[in-house]
Amino acid sequence: MRRRRKARLAAADLGRSRGGLTTKTHLSCVPQCLPLSLKITAGQAGDSPQFIPVLNEIRVPGPVGRPRTRPDAVAGDKAYSSRKNRSHLRKRGIKAVIPEKKDQAAHRKNRGSRGGRPVTWDKQMYKLRNSVERTINKIKDWRGLAVRYDKKPESYQAGLELCAGLLWIQYLGSQP
Repeated sequence: MRRRRKARLAAADLGRSRGGLTTKTHLSCVPQCLPLSLKITAGQAGDSPQFIPVLNEIRVPGPVGRPRTRPDAVAGDKAYSSRKNRSHLRKRGIKAVIPEKKDQAAHRKNRGSRGGRPVTWDKQMYKLRNSVERTINKIKDWRGLAVRYDKKPESYQAGLELCAGLLWIQYLGSQP
């Protein structure tokens, strides 16, 4: 009985956290608070493992040709400061605007000359990071998305994408 319940919760992207059963929304956005890619996971899932899948879903269509999949820079908080994420960004030629965790910096310093150079990041560009929180705030204006009444993850994901589409339409309609 218990296994079936856990399987159902996992299939519904619901996870246990301190507040009960929750879902976490991972997204990337532009500074105008418009989502580019959305992904949902169980509430207890970590942020860092979702960094690369969310980044790989970005598709920005241009006037002609293939959609653009590589942003100029990515700003993130310290949760995304893993070696794997940084090397992925370096391979794709994307500037990482992610501060280093204190324990990572201490470990690097303990290694001395073998520890490598300290991480550099643009503090002015880092201020744009809160556009993700503002985007989530706009999405959570929808009561159904804030509370998650949807039982199936597909329905919840569809609601997120519908809200994202309406945010884009509202933004593009207000442009001269």
